[in-house]
Amino acid sequence: MSKGVLFIVATPLGNLEDITLRAIRVLKEASVIACEDTRRTVKLLNRYEIRTPMFIFHDYNKLRAGVVLMRRLKEGESVALVSDAGTPAISDPGYELVREAIAADVPVDVVPGPSALVSALVVSGLPTDHFAFEGFLPNRREKRKKALQSLAGETRTMIFYESPQRVGAFLAEAAEIFGDRKACMVRELTKVHEEILRGTLPELAAEIARRGSVLGEVTLVVAGGQKTVEMSVEEIVKAALEDASGSSRDLAREIAERTGLSRKEVYAEILRQRGK
Repeated sequence: MSKGVLFIVATPLGNLEDITLRAIRVLKEASVIACEDTRRTVKLLNRYEIRTPMFIFHDYNKLRAGVVLMRRLKEGESVALVSDAGTPAISDPGYELVREAIAADVPVDVVPGPSALVSALVVSGLPTDHFAFEGFLPNRREKRKKALQSLAGETRTMIFYESPQRVGAFLAEAAEIFGDRKACMVRELTKVHEEILRGTLPELAAEIARRGSVLGEVTLVVAGGQKTVEMSVEEIVKAALEDASGSSRDLAREIAERTGLSRKEVYAEILRQRGK
């Protein structure tokens, strides 16, 4: 008996028009649609007249539901895995089902489409060449602050998911730890009440504190820290000598005071480069 296929199907973040033709076809042809919340998924299915039965698969029933889905896949049925919005298997139990399917030699196929983290990143205006997706940080304040502190030296643009109830605390703590970095808060992306706030972390923290609360899905994009470039004694002296005309001893003292290097070491390097 040939095994079924596990399809990872990206669905709209909010605007139901943001779905691919292939996603519609796969959802119609699948044996079952594994979804987090039937009340959310049924709106999409009704819009495109998709009658495929749904099967609940989320963080609270993933063990029991995962066993059922794996049995159906092994029996030759195809399963379309979706999340409430965006690309499944990111910050949800879908990745565990994918891992089990791979281990059981069940074919896994992806139907790409909307992704909240990528959409928020490209609309933020922050560097996109290197970025780090951090997802949801711990709920408890102390653990969350510790996680943020561990990222203080990160130079890549960072992307976080956060609940509307905790976004104010997150921004306040991020401003305290990261300082005056640029950031972007994206809320209800592609939906009727879409909002994109750009500014520094302290500015965003003050705005959310002023409001008191926000509603809807929230993605935060935070600029990375500045890269520090460590120069060797040879490079520092070479750069200093380009514009220096004073004595070697005075120059060595000046460089040592500015950089914290050993004056004796700097002086020896100056003499070497001046050929004395």
